[in-house]
Formats: sequence, structure tokens, C-alpha cells
Amino acid sequence: MRYVSYVDAAGRAGYGRLEGDAVVELGGAGAPADLKAALAEDTLASLPAGRTVPLATVTLLPPIPNPGKILCVAMNYGAHVAEMGREVLAHPGIFTRWNDTLVAHGGALVKPSASDCLDYEGELAVVIGKGGRRIAAADAFGHIAGFSVFNDASVRDWQRHNSQFIPGKNFPATGGFGPALVTPDEIADLPSLRVQTRLNGVLVQDQPIADMLCPVAEIIAYLSAFTELSPGDVIATGTPSGVGEKRKPPLYMQPGDRVEVSIGAVGTLVNPVIAEA
Repeated sequence: MRYVSYVDAAGRAGYGRLEGDAVVELGGAGAPADLKAALAEDTLASLPAGRTVPLATVTLLPPIPNPGKILCVAMNYGAHVAEMGREVLAHPGIFTRWNDTLVAHGGALVKPSASDCLDYEGELAVVIGKGGRRIAAADAFGHIAGFSVFNDASVRDWQRHNSQFIPGKNFPATGGFGPALVTPDEIADLPSLRVQTRLNGVLVQDQPIADMLCPVAEIIAYLSAFTELSPGDVIATGTPSGVGEKRKPPLYMQPGDRVEVSIGAVGTLVNPVIAEA
């Protein structure tokens, strides 16, 4: 199944099942208020179907517009570690994002006025369905609600201000996320899928998920060792090589650009880039 969150033509927020070019609304009286709540109550698969509306008549939101946590993995592909001039460490690097950084499929990434160094980072996103603490890697996939596509765009000069990535990762509207939450049964062979990023139609990143240094199950095990994961939490699993920062000359996103991140059956996330007002 593919699930989306959206605002309809009347300005009402909702969520539903994506079926081709239509959305089957879910919920109704007494139903969970949003997709995160439906995951928490484990009722998503049993919610009654409402009206069917054309996808073109709604405005998509990030699949989970209000995650409790957005946890991001740094340096999770060997080739990316090498291009950044770093060393592979024994444990994954972790940083956090905030909700106001999220931008839905079709929404605009905002190049901040404070920087000219906005870089693309295509990534696989994992959404937690069943919460837990100290989750064993062997059990991790039982805690996944689904997958989505993420563009963990980085404001590189702010990221380099010190050893912590957080300033360069939390400018508003710099994290593309969507278009849908895709349940695991829709993905036949996750490791074989390729993370592909295109800037203005030109392929700039292309690497299989199998190349991750810390695979999805181990990421969940590591994160849940120090924090409780909750339904609706989002994990961005790291970007492959090919980032704009290390190209010669550097290739940063500019207002008027269009960036696409595709991950096979998980989908394609498309965002234009605009300047901060």
C-alpha cells in the first residue's frame, strides 16, 4: 500500500491510500486524526474508505507531517565517506532534523539567504510503525511501517561551522520528504534499489542501497539502543556519493533548479528550489 498525507481543495488536512492517480480518503468520525496517529493505534489497514478524489485536486504534505523524531545517519556510504575526506568509524554518525525543515513532494526547497551552499542529498527514508527500545537487528523490519524518499539538503558552510552538523541541516524548508509512505510488502528487494538524484535532469547520484555501511536493520538497532523509537518517527539513512560540495567546481542548488530523487519502487520525490523571501 501507498499512503499520503494532504490538504484537500477545501483546506482540510487528511490522509489516504494512493491508488494510481487517485486518493482514497481514510478515517471519518472517531478515526485517528492523522497518519502518525493511525500508525500508533495500529488501525491503518482497517480504517473505512471514504470518497475517492483525484490526486491532482489535493496538495501533498510530507507523508508524516509531524514526526516525533527525525533521525539522520551521516556518512553511511563508503564512497561518500571517501569523497568527503573522512574515515569510516565504528558507529554511525547521527544528527537530528526538526519538523519545520520538511517539504512535501512538489513543494519548494528554500535556499536560505544566509548561504549560497545548498547541496542535494538523496536518501532512503524509513518510517517507524511499531515503537520500541533496544530492538534487535533481526527484529527491526517488524518495526517498520514503510519507506519513502528523502532529500537531506545541506547548507554546507553552516554545516562546517563546527563538528556538529545540526546548524547546516535545520534551515526551514530544506528537507524534501515524500511523496508517499510505501509499505514493505511493495518492495521486493530493498538492497537492490538505487538512490538516484537528478539536478535539472542530470544524474548526479546513483548508488544501490546495498552499499550502505550500516544497513537499515542495524540503524534501527543502534538508534533504539539510546532512544525509544515511536510510531511515525522518520529515519533518513544517509546519502551516497556524488554530492555537489565535492564536485569541481562545486555544484550547489540555485533558485529555479529542479531536483529529483528516485528510489525504484519507493517512488520519486520532486522539488523546485526557490530563494528565501
